[in-house]
Amino acid sequence: MSARARIVGWMLAVVGLALAVSIFATWTILLARLDDRTNLELSNEAEKLRRYAATARDPRTGRTVSDVGELLTGYLALNAPDRWETFFSIVDGKAHKITAIPPPVRLDIDDTLVARLATATTPGGGEIESPKGTVHYAVIPVTVKADPRPGHFVVAILYDRHRDEIVDAMRVLGLSALAALGLAGAAGWFVAGRVLAPVRLIGQTAEQISDSTDLTRRLDVPGDDDVAALAATFNHMLDRLENAFVVQRHFMDDAGHELRTPITVIRGHLELMGDDPRERAETLALVTDELDRMNRIVEDLLTLARAEQPGFLDIHDVEVADLTVSVVAKARALGTRRWRVDEVAEARVPADRQRLTQALMQLVANAVRHTTDDDLIAVGSAVRDGWVELWVRDSGPGVAPAERERIFGRFVRGAGRAVNYEGAGLGLAIVRSIAEAHGGNVKVTEAQGGGARFVMSIPLWELWRLG
Repeated sequence: MSARARIVGWMLAVVGLALAVSIFATWTILLARLDDRTNLELSNEAEKLRRYAATARDPRTGRTVSDVGELLTGYLALNAPDRWETFFSIVDGKAHKITAIPPPVRLDIDDTLVARLATATTPGGGEIESPKGTVHYAVIPVTVKADPRPGHFVVAILYDRHRDEIVDAMRVLGLSALAALGLAGAAGWFVAGRVLAPVRLIGQTAEQISDSTDLTRRLDVPGDDDVAALAATFNHMLDRLENAFVVQRHFMDDAGHELRTPITVIRGHLELMGDDPRERAETLALVTDELDRMNRIVEDLLTLARAEQPGFLDIHDVEVADLTVSVVAKARALGTRRWRVDEVAEARVPADRQRLTQALMQLVANAVRHTTDDDLIAVGSAVRDGWVELWVRDSGPGVAPAERERIFGRFVRGAGRAVNYEGAGLGLAIVRSIAEAHGGNVKVTEAQGGGARFVMSIPLWELWRLG
């Protein structure tokens, strides 16, 4: 059974149970009120008879009525029964009079009943079964001082007829409830379909993705409910999966592209290596150098791959001034240059000190390769407009405007004095990955007085968020 059917089924079960309880409660309450109303009506008729008897007069003489039959006849003529009611009188043990309005059932012709009622000495009541169903009755003894004959006034209410009206109302209510349940089921089926549409779309998308490598599909679910949140989470998962596949594909392409050449060189020299010890030593040195270069390429590729994954940064509080000075101290071993600290930022920010040092050292090494002993290399840091800027500038040949964006790509080597540099062209790509992992960017501009100025900018708010 589908989720849609289960949801609608449970909804109909709950609604149906609520309607059933409501109908049963209504039925019970209406029957209780009918009983109360019936008893109240019987009591009211007895009270009205008492009031009439206290003031009854003979219309011919104007005196108090002295005949019990005349008293009951006058009351029957004056008081008409309500719907599903009947009145009759008993005088001296026999049925006497009945109301002028045709009764729904003739109880006065039942001699056994009349004889039993005629024995009542106190007001009472009960119920009997008649051809018209259950009848609730009250019998009221009536006596007149001047008339020794006993009289009785009987009030009968056809209880089943009133009950049938409630049954009819409950039948209509039940049919209305069934119709409402059907409409609720149809509406619930439609609404459940609309609500579960994103879930079905998630399943279809996941199935399509499992059958192919297309991770570009996304779910468009407006709103801010749980289903929209699920779709957003699924889209976020697809973003990460797509990014992971892209990183994996780039790694495989880059590794295949860059490692093919050294492997070919190593294989060729090993195949051509002779028995001459000097030749073997030269071949071994060349192979070792190529293996070292392969190791550097692999390490750089792994760094670029990790930069796309969570956990690439290890965030701690970093003193920017200390970081700047320590990078200059480490960089002096890379070459004889005119080293300088331009400026230091007196700021403490959460960041990955090792990654920032790696990026700055890569920029310094790049500057060393493109400068000579007489050139200047300066490192600095500052906080400007909510950004931490870390830069390395030199007095070398600089970077042509057309090359300033391209050189940050993978396996791109810039022009300049280091034309014989054997690197893989991944250094600046690593710098950009580290900057972007911190939520920032890196760019190159022309330094004042000539040369290149590489600036890595990191937003302070992003650092705090990462922390």
